Amino acid sequence: MICLMDGRLIIVELGDKVNLLTPDGKLLKQLPIPGEAWSVTQINQNTIAITYPVEKAIKIFNMENETVTKVITLDKYCYGLSSSDDSLVVGLNRDEIRIIDLEGNTLKSIQVKVIYSDYSGKAVYCVDQSGKQIWKYTQDLSGPYGLCTDTNGNIIVADKDSHRIIVISKDGKESKVLLSDGLEYPRCICLKHCESSGFICDVFGKNLTKFNF
Repeated sequence: MICLMDGRLIIVELGDKVNLLTPDGKLLKQLPIPGEAWSVTQINQNTIAITYPVEKAIKIFNMENETVTKVITLDKYCYGLSSSDDSLVVGLNRDEIRIIDLEGNTLKSIQVKVIYSDYSGKAVYCVDQSGKQIWKYTQDLSGPYGLCTDTNGNIIVADKDSHRIIVISKDGKESKVLLSDGLEYPRCICLKHCESSGFICDVFGKNLTKFNF
């Protein structure tokens, strides 16, 4: 799930549809992209990228023309995806994070690095691009899943098994419970661009919750 630059939402139904929603969470339409989608990121105003693990591929999609403009084929199953500075950061087959350009060329390969959640290990890690661990946070986490960052670099965590949203300071030294009441198994979380509000989706994909800091 991501908040687009214009305030609209994209929610991927795991292994299924890619849905476009209004800024207040109402379904606009399903984007015409075939395949079993997994994760989505925005590259620029009109372009998104989506991973398709079964196909071992990333599809680049033009929102304006509603067409797939490029398919990047990989050598491993691809899952989590984010973008930065005309490059894509993709989680591969549970043991590698690979940074690639928009043509699919590998820029760097990191063995399970950057900022990521370890659900089974009940931890959130931050490492540099060389793979060196900067910090590891484990305090009061029961099942960290979805992550996003605010404009100050703090990490906001959907802690699924404790039914809470927790924020961790960018240095990994402090934390605070942001939300707890009324949540049930939060899985995905995203912030609206340059705003202190966002959305949470539960693990069942049945409830979309809007929150404000």
